[in-house]
Amino acid sequence: MESERTHNGEELLTFGGHLEVLRRMLFRILGVAGVLAVVVFCFKDITWSILMAPSEWDFCTYRWLERIMQAMGIDFHFEEFHVDMIATDLSSQFMKHITTAVYLGLLGTSPYILYELFRFISPALYENERKYSVQVAGIIYVLFLLGVLMSYFVLFPISFRFLGTYSVSAKVVSNITLDSYISTFVSLTLVMGVVFQLPVIAFFLGKLGIVSSDMLANYRKHAFIVIMMVAAIITPPDLMTLVLVTIPLYLLYEVSIRVVRFTVKQ
Repeated sequence: MESERTHNGEELLTFGGHLEVLRRMLFRILGVAGVLAVVVFCFKDITWSILMAPSEWDFCTYRWLERIMQAMGIDFHFEEFHVDMIATDLSSQFMKHITTAVYLGLLGTSPYILYELFRFISPALYENERKYSVQVAGIIYVLFLLGVLMSYFVLFPISFRFLGTYSVSAKVVSNITLDSYISTFVSLTLVMGVVFQLPVIAFFLGKLGIVSSDMLANYRKHAFIVIMMVAAIITPPDLMTLVLVTIPLYLLYEVSIRVVRFTVKQ
């Protein structure tokens, strides 16, 4: 008796077979992520110099902004600042080193995770759906990386500068804990990575017929207000940061309109 096959000509697995494939996939992902986390953990100096760079007063973002201002004929310089960072628990530095290595290991493994997920679902897809899925997965990853870079080079350093140096009185000295620094860094990175998925979300909503390019275009003004409110929530109460975050988010909204317009034509 011949075994059942999918529409792609591949052998159809039983429920137990799917679980076994899923188990092996998870072990491969955990193995790759674990190896990368160990590498990150071992290269402590390089890893933490990169992580701590946005807390320095001479971070590259500030230098770029100064050069842009000077090119516009404005003599502008950021004031030098110093924020002390402390660890309050005996094991906090070691545990934060481990958790950060795991987080970076998973982040670095994300392309491989997408690849494994595609391999898992690909037998159930038609040939045109496979190409379609690869393109969507690639776009999702690129947008996520852009969000991470936006957080690292713009949102987080400016947020740290504002919140770390803000003082209600000269008698109050800010000592930022390592846990607070890393948790803020991770949360802002994830938020920006998710927010930058706006074109992908619009793409799927357009495919489902929930939104149209004309509707998104007609609500541009409303969208701009909402984007400013979101930017105000995820950024410190600083006008420069608000503008630097609002502009790319609104550009993503404009990209979303064109993505939906292209989708409708399909």
